[in-house]
Amino acid sequence: MRELVAVLVGGAIGTALRLLIDTVLPHSDAQFPVSTLAINTMGALALGVLVARLWPRASGWLRAGLGAGLLGSFTTFSAVTVSLVALSAADEWMLAAGYLAATLALGWGAAALGLSLGRPRMPEASE
Repeated sequence: MRELVAVLVGGAIGTALRLLIDTVLPHSDAQFPVSTLAINTMGALALGVLVARLWPRASGWLRAGLGAGLLGSFTTFSAVTVSLVALSAADEWMLAAGYLAATLALGWGAAALGLSLGRPRMPEASE
């Protein structure tokens, strides 16, 4: 039950953050979806940091609330797909291809960077 509540609370926060960014960075169906790309890139980075830094010692309810709840509602595959379909329907095929390439490259890069940044550092040996 604790995990469910954590996902509900995290989901509400993640959804509100996503709406805020979509409001600040609006776009039409025929424009490059900067807000969706920024949201998903930030979410991939944040999840990478959390998985590397927090997951090994975090409780199940905290992982559920931050992962599936907060970041799951903040970043969405469906938003990427809707943007791709809208660009394609507007005959913006090159923009759609560029958006898909940017989404994959930035998402992968952000997740890798997040894992690297979140990984605990070994103390340097003193001489």
